[in-house]
Amino acid sequence: MLRVVLTAVSAVISVAVGVSAIPAIAGELSKQERCLALAMYWEAKAEGAEGMIAVGAVVLNRVAHAEFPGSVCEVVTQGGEKPPCQFSWWCDGKSDNPTEAEAWATASELAPALLTELPHDPTMGGLFFHASNIAMPWRIKRERTVQIGRHIYYR
Repeated sequence: MLRVVLTAVSAVISVAVGVSAIPAIAGELSKQERCLALAMYWEAKAEGAEGMIAVGAVVLNRVAHAEFPGSVCEVVTQGGEKPPCQFSWWCDGKSDNPTEAEAWATASELAPALLTELPHDPTMGGLFFHASNIAMPWRIKRERTVQIGRHIYYR
């Protein structure tokens, strides 16, 4: 399934997508798909499909976990629009509208597929992550599972 998703993403990316196409792509997504796509885009747009899938897996792992909200949008927006929040892009006071067409096309193709069937969990049950260039930012020790691109994942 992952190969099918990545092949579809490659096909979409190989087509020239202009910035003006971003609203049209976004308009085709359901609310939950858009929330997941935005999280994957803002947290891992420089990581490509592999990094976006990992971030998407964390969001979906949280949805399935009793200690987090029960929907994608509730997980993504947990904590409100002012720090502290779960995802810094959500509460940084900046626009959340995607600006990079190619990365947004990847995220908006992956999100519906991940909500239908997560092909595998590359984070191995990850519920948290941070950029590899910062020290673990939590007071509570967490079990490190894997590093994917520039992010380290924990459960």
